[in-house]
Amino acid sequence: MAEPKTGLVLGYNGIHPFSKVKITDRASVQELLRTLLDPLEPFFSPLKARVKCPGATAVRFDQTASEVEGICRPLWGLACLLAGGGDYHGKEWWIQGIKSGTDPENPEYWGYPRDNDQRMVEMCPLGYALAVAPEIWQSFNQRERENVENWLGNSINEKNMPNTNWLWFRVFANLGLKKNGGKFSQERLDRDIEHLNTFYRGGGWSNDGPEGIHQMDYYSSSFAIQFLQLLYAKLAGEDEPARAEEFRNRAKQVALDLIHYYDNEGRSIPFGRSVGYRFAMVSFWGALAYAGVELPEPLTWGMVKGVVLRHLRWWQTQPDIWSPSGTLTIGYSYPNMYMAENYNSPGSPYWACLAFICLAVPPEHPFWTSEEEFASPVIPQIKELPQPGHIASYLGNHGMLLSSGQACSYPMKGTHAKYGCFAYSSAYAYSVPPGLFTLEQYALASQLGFSDDGGEYWKTRRASSYAALEHRGPAQNQTPVLVSVWTPFPDVAVRTTLVPPDAATPNWHLRAHQIVAGREVMTADGAFAISNQRAPDGRYLDPYDAAKCEGTFPRIIGNYDLATPAGWAGGAEGAFAVSKGAVGIKALEGNGGGVARAANLVNADPNSNLVESRTVIPTLQHTIKAGQTVAYVSAIYAKPSGEGVPKETYLDGWEKPPEVPGWLKAELGI
Repeated sequence: MAEPKTGLVLGYNGIHPFSKVKITDRASVQELLRTLLDPLEPFFSPLKARVKCPGATAVRFDQTASEVEGICRPLWGLACLLAGGGDYHGKEWWIQGIKSGTDPENPEYWGYPRDNDQRMVEMCPLGYALAVAPEIWQSFNQRERENVENWLGNSINEKNMPNTNWLWFRVFANLGLKKNGGKFSQERLDRDIEHLNTFYRGGGWSNDGPEGIHQMDYYSSSFAIQFLQLLYAKLAGEDEPARAEEFRNRAKQVALDLIHYYDNEGRSIPFGRSVGYRFAMVSFWGALAYAGVELPEPLTWGMVKGVVLRHLRWWQTQPDIWSPSGTLTIGYSYPNMYMAENYNSPGSPYWACLAFICLAVPPEHPFWTSEEEFASPVIPQIKELPQPGHIASYLGNHGMLLSSGQACSYPMKGTHAKYGCFAYSSAYAYSVPPGLFTLEQYALASQLGFSDDGGEYWKTRRASSYAALEHRGPAQNQTPVLVSVWTPFPDVAVRTTLVPPDAATPNWHLRAHQIVAGREVMTADGAFAISNQRAPDGRYLDPYDAAKCEGTFPRIIGNYDLATPAGWAGGAEGAFAVSKGAVGIKALEGNGGGVARAANLVNADPNSNLVESRTVIPTLQHTIKAGQTVAYVSAIYAKPSGEGVPKETYLDGWEKPPEVPGWLKAELGI
């Protein structure tokens, strides 16, 4: 028996093969996928049924299910490669693994799922692989086929599942068997799709759950619902033309909203949970081509291709996403357990392989034959997205979502940051708390925090009792705004109004808060988080140096010397930080707000941000006395770095914040 390969090992100066591929065409994306699959080889179990990716972290399900994730999730990529006529030298590992894992007499048997079992999720890529790569099913003998039928179909059809996007996974388990003449349940398949249709809310958008839940993140598009609707339309469309056409029409509608989630640098806007699936964020766009969707104007296939390929190229610039063995890690731009959900095993990140659905698209499709284009010149620069509760902005050199009203159906780790932030940016990712003691640990980027114990524990917006997209200003030129009402404490009520940028001040947006405090509370209103590293040597930022176009105002103070006067400025003067672009915040309420806020730089704990491991957050702070009603108007500045943006221009708009609109002054009484 041949010795297994040792696999890729990245040393001090190691560069992952993923980053070396020059992405230009279909063949180069095929090669990119192979660089993801190759490092998995040493981690297959002896009988190939399991893949134990590096990392000994535990999840809410058993270890076997974790290792089933390890083998099944890369199947998304392998199946797409095979479906598009490509090949992979290690495909037999997966074929043998399926045989072993579904055989009850095999020592590496996966085990039947219980109710709400993680194994059900992994049945989805397996079902899809069986549906599109006939060579897999054809390699099984009669007994092996019966094993697959029993594990993939019979077991899942008898179990309870979460009332969420998970129901699509059972659909694909049945569909994979149906496409191969195996035993499946058409009745269960139809019932699941009919129930999933009750999640539909309009405008192409489906909620990730029933009424009472407002959660429309990447699961509503690229991770599950839209993605799987499109795959279903492709695979079952001939038998169910009406259903397939409905799914395609939904995709055409939602595409005009989702295009705002991706910027010209190739970055997606991190929002919601499971963003550790990384480049799966663009799988919706490849699925459009795969399902034969006719693009809605003004989108073109060149724009769609550009979104996908630029996104993959951006991930090539993130060298810290890999383990030393070359496998994907839990995290976003670097390994990070603080942002991970309790269902993220070491094999979980390979859901990212959804992005390779584009490889199942034929080479003659205009997705591949078109020249790459940018969507930004032709789509609206400001757009209302009523269903997810966003206002999208393409102004200011980054994609941004103002957001109100979404919340996870359960209080997962960091849920207030994943859904409750006021703004989400493609250039400045959200931050999660690595600890629960002081502002440095809470890392309140794009959040307003309240503390009633002198600044040790903080509460922010998680769920809103009211949230809506409304309009303000003169009828002929109304401004869309997001309004939310929330209560960090039972006797503290907050009404927040979010105002998008405009052409005159493209790097600013406004957030206004009306606060009625029944107890004394400290407040902290944070801007975006930005890299806290000097360009020459990576040390923390110094006070701002105009000659170097880098630094902060006021200066950063540590966690133990907060009383240092040099670390504070007046709220109207504001605080800013300049490194990879510039971010800042100013108080615009003036004396009419009845408050005098102060500005400083919160030196956030390391590893709180998704993209930058060391960050600083310009913040406005204040204390409200018990029984007071106050009004805040915060202006948030963001000018990212990027191609064609000289560093000398990072602060060009800082001294010219937007005027507070008359209607907002009237509402706040200032």
